[in-house]
Amino acid sequence: MALITTSPAEMRKNKTVNPRRSDSFRVLRQVWSSGMGRFALICVTALIVCALFAPWLAPHDPYAIKAALRLKGPSMTYWLGNDQLGRDVLARLIYGSRIAMTVAFLGTGGALLIGSLLGLLAGYGPRMFDTLLMLFCDSLMSIPMILFALAVVTLVGSSVATLILIIVTFMVPGYFRVVRSQTRVLKRMEYIVAARAMGASSLSVVFRHLVPNMAGTLLVMVAMDIPAVIAIESGLSFLGQGVQPPNASWGTVLNDGYSFIRQAPHIVIAAGIPIIIATLGFTFLGEALRDALDPRTARQTRRDE
Repeated sequence: MALITTSPAEMRKNKTVNPRRSDSFRVLRQVWSSGMGRFALICVTALIVCALFAPWLAPHDPYAIKAALRLKGPSMTYWLGNDQLGRDVLARLIYGSRIAMTVAFLGTGGALLIGSLLGLLAGYGPRMFDTLLMLFCDSLMSIPMILFALAVVTLVGSSVATLILIIVTFMVPGYFRVVRSQTRVLKRMEYIVAARAMGASSLSVVFRHLVPNMAGTLLVMVAMDIPAVIAIESGLSFLGQGVQPPNASWGTVLNDGYSFIRQAPHIVIAAGIPIIIATLGFTFLGEALRDALDPRTARQTRRDE
């Protein structure tokens, strides 16, 4: 029997490429190609780097009290000045990015996971589950978030875990509705009907066909929701119902500056900068992802290439 040999050059030529990895690189390249997407990636990357490497990036101890520097303005040593206790505002904002990013990613991630599972169950499962879950989510959305947050904080206590719980609870209905509606549309598509006719199990249909087809929409939703989560965390911390002093949070720094806005306006201005950067960065990232994942835009990009 003759042996069939293949040269290394032919093996490299015939080597298959993972289509999902190729699509991911295409989307990332298209996001970076636009000015808005490039700005968004730079802002988001900077925030994540600050959150991960805060102990190495902070120029001073964010909790060190220096009475002699109370309410001092920006200087060469303290770039964003000092607060009412003489603490370095820049260091506190850098450490505050850890709380902001933790709450944002865990809050949206938890809401995405729970909302997607409930949406798949409602859209693909028995109609009884659909009715019960729709009733639950509609009831949840009718409750004012601030009142619910204050009630939970009063009963459980204010902490980062409590903030994440509040955010997940109120963001689940949004993901649930999107996944449910898309599931109800996609499950009637011909390729899914054919897969079920060929004996594919429900789990196989869900995770091999439904989830990949709605992943792009959910990714854009997450990017758009993160600024809202950061605003919720900062707002609750500003009101004293979120992260508690002396922990460094953008909301607590903003609260400290508001109390002394006439004597030291630099604190409020400095505290607003990272909130604005996070809002613009993640919002622009969502816009750029939406353009990159739009089939019409993707086809135009491939024709241009």
